Amino acid sequence: MVDQTRVVAEGRLVRLREKRPEDVVNDYAWRTDPELAAFDATYPLAISFKQFRAEYEFELNNPGLNRRRFAIETLDGEHIGNCSYFNVDEVHKQAEVGIQIGNRAYWGRGYGRDALKALLKYIFTTTDIERVYLHTLDWNIRAQRCFAACGFRECRRFAQGRYRFVMMEIHRQEFFDRLAAEAGLKSDPRRQQVDS
Repeated sequence: MVDQTRVVAEGRLVRLREKRPEDVVNDYAWRTDPELAAFDATYPLAISFKQFRAEYEFELNNPGLNRRRFAIETLDGEHIGNCSYFNVDEVHKQAEVGIQIGNRAYWGRGYGRDALKALLKYIFTTTDIERVYLHTLDWNIRAQRCFAACGFRECRRFAQGRYRFVMMEIHRQEFFDRLAAEAGLKSDPRRQQVDS
């Protein structure tokens, strides 16, 4: 049974929920996986599970002010990845997002796209953030296609060390216009709910 008090958003395939202590097992496996680390332009985590668990529990009990992390789970309750928004800039009303489907059985099946759309809807309906952006490696074409399918557009390319990145962005109004178009509405769906 799903603890609905911890669910923050739901899509067609997934729900986003608050992180919980038992997520540590999957998170450790994904953070120590060389292939997954390569997608994040980093190295696999090289600390013991015991040390990771201690840091993980500290973070759960002391979340950062400028970020939120969520578990991505299937509608059946299987934890398949994580997503977050961070680097929240209240002056410029923008934030960065990140997403990872760690369970390979769910790659290429629309789960990442559904999770990202749910995350964007959560951000744009619960905060005053106007712009959401992300970075992905220039060779990660599959991720770029997923992000474009969610409404992101490329805004910049840059190099950092030995890596080359593509920056993509979406603005609040673009997101809601896209959502309205997908639903066959002529205006912002938030206004439709109020008017109904």
